[in-house]
Amino acid sequence: MSTLVADAPTPLKRTVLVDADSKQKPRTVDLLNDWQYLEKSIHRLIAAWGKDVPEWSDKSVIHRHIWDQAECVRRLRERVEQFPGGKADAPVSNRLEALANAALLAPTLHDALDGIYELLLKTLVGAYGEYSAAVHPVHDAPTIALLHEINQIKSQQWLWYRDYRRRHPHKTDAAYRERVSGHLAAVGSFRAPLPVERGAEARPAGVGTDFRLSRFSSRTEPIRPKQPFMDYVRADFVTSIEARRLFWAYGYMLEKNLPDDQLAWLYYGHYMPWQWHHDISRHLWDESRHGDSGYSRLQDFGISLDEVGFSGYDQGQRDEELRKLAAEKGLTLDEAYAQQAALLAPCKLDPMTPQHLYEHVFMIGMVAETGHFVVKNEGYVDFKEGQDLESAEMMLFDIIDETAHVQYAHNWLPLLAEHAGVDNTGYRERGARIREESLARANQTARDLDRQLPRTPGDPCFDFYQDLLARIRSSYPLANAATCPPRSPKPM
Repeated sequence: MSTLVADAPTPLKRTVLVDADSKQKPRTVDLLNDWQYLEKSIHRLIAAWGKDVPEWSDKSVIHRHIWDQAECVRRLRERVEQFPGGKADAPVSNRLEALANAALLAPTLHDALDGIYELLLKTLVGAYGEYSAAVHPVHDAPTIALLHEINQIKSQQWLWYRDYRRRHPHKTDAAYRERVSGHLAAVGSFRAPLPVERGAEARPAGVGTDFRLSRFSSRTEPIRPKQPFMDYVRADFVTSIEARRLFWAYGYMLEKNLPDDQLAWLYYGHYMPWQWHHDISRHLWDESRHGDSGYSRLQDFGISLDEVGFSGYDQGQRDEELRKLAAEKGLTLDEAYAQQAALLAPCKLDPMTPQHLYEHVFMIGMVAETGHFVVKNEGYVDFKEGQDLESAEMMLFDIIDETAHVQYAHNWLPLLAEHAGVDNTGYRERGARIREESLARANQTARDLDRQLPRTPGDPCFDFYQDLLARIRSSYPLANAATCPPRSPKPM
């Protein structure tokens, strides 16, 4: 018999979302809130473990997944609010918190990634697919549409995880897998909303645990440059457009540091409204993209991270810790750097207090980003006039992003201050004062370096700096290299 006339599969029994006792809120609302909590939990778990992902390209993906998760949550929250009686911040069962905490408390990074991307993500995707197939395709079409959108995002996350696991084979710790799987079974694998008992409401994932983020971001790329060439860049920043071009490519590359810091903002800022988390998630992804922009430009110039290093904003602290550990273990500093992944693994970040969080947001928004607008706009104009349009484009997109980031700080500093118990009065004036002090220090440093640095051919560091400039010049000559006037000093 031809298979063309085989019996059709039995259709799923349709799920009806109201019953005799329903008022104006269908059962889907509570289920959407359970899903929203789980998507937020995945967001928090990625933030908790993200610093431990070492490869540059994988860091880029992890940072993008933070934004993807924020967008998944946004979609679910907006749908909840569209229903009468729907409240996106309604409590959910603490059985979901127990599941999220079980996934968080993994023995290793590799186990955590298995918990996030295999156990939680795949179970959610299955629940979304079953729901979409079972409910009325017209009545609840908006929910089906957003679940399709979310599952498209999830498919990209899964493809990365599959590729990562092929590059890094791993067998999940058996006890960990059993714990998480047991909690998944206990909550019904997200197929139906869980009742919420008074006094048994879920808190954000992790807040009821002693989990602590890693203190230092894991790296596979070399951290230290072959020569401290940035001293010359600081000295020449005002007078040389070519030095400024090297600075912006390298400086943007270093912005890859900030997203790993911001993972801690998200994790320890659990008491802030969801919109703050959404804004910071976008800020985080933007900074990660800026790092990719700078790295891409360095590659265009033929410059590798093996040469210039991917140093951290906390480089002094990393050096100090590795020097201490090297002395304890009888190692040289170079040997300690070679073994840093193992040596630094026990180092954990102290929990970020509301006061610390306020200060971090203030310093990034009101000092670092606000303080660089003048020199960034000058760079955009000069590179465009010099016909290096890709460097100009890099500057322009950063300026656009940073304008939004500064506005985030203005929007959220009052509430952050309220949680921290600090006085936010005059924060603009405080920011201006700190920027002035920073500029004065940067100017003095540049003068000292200009006076002290050797500029004789044959000096290894000077030759290294000149070689970098010459290679960039030969690849992308600037039409205004000899005519561009001095510009504003580096602000910090």
